[in-house]
Amino acid sequence: MTFGYSTAIKHRFPELASQAILFDGVTTEADVSGPVREFTRIANVRLEAGSEGEFPEIQAWRRTFAKMGLKPTQYRCAAEALLRRLRKEQNLPAIHPLVDLCNAISVAFAIPIALFDTARVHTHLEVRQAEGTEVYQTFSGETETPEAGEVIFADHAGHAHARRWSNRQSGRSIIRPQTASVLVVAEALHDGAAEDLMRLKAALEHALPVAWPLGRITKFPTA
Repeated sequence: MTFGYSTAIKHRFPELASQAILFDGVTTEADVSGPVREFTRIANVRLEAGSEGEFPEIQAWRRTFAKMGLKPTQYRCAAEALLRRLRKEQNLPAIHPLVDLCNAISVAFAIPIALFDTARVHTHLEVRQAEGTEVYQTFSGETETPEAGEVIFADHAGHAHARRWSNRQSGRSIIRPQTASVLVVAEALHDGAAEDLMRLKAALEHALPVAWPLGRITKFPTA
């Protein structure tokens, strides 16, 4: 499979920076408690100094959501939603080792990270505006149709794998116990985003082999 952005998205959001990797060899038998604690600690230190809404990374996503015609405090990027939960509940939910690890890295960097089960994505995944015919599957299994113009992650079969860009992922390609291969995508739009994403990627590439020694990382340039 391949991953990229439509020309329209690149032109409309020239400040966008992203990193993507493909990770094969995922299992549910991995201990990520150490890095999760450390990355969560980093996030908590930032939250002690101010709420997530003050972070430049989150402010940039709020501006982007407003530019898309969405109310930023109603529709939040995934990183902001996680940071709000961490601030209020003092912890993050345990879902799957890979999800838990990426959620912890996400809050540490205040950058949304999306995970897609590659077996559930048809050929090419692209961030683009919806045509209004795509099918989005909720976590409960119901289906929705994004409105034309909404920014989505879409594959060549017309499946919308995320709605409102980084707001809500689809239940179709979420990480499951049987997931073996995952596309990991991190995106940011703040000043210094490219440099921060390189640091995020380095942190991820360090943590993954420790938790999954038999796993394989493939660099995945975006188009």
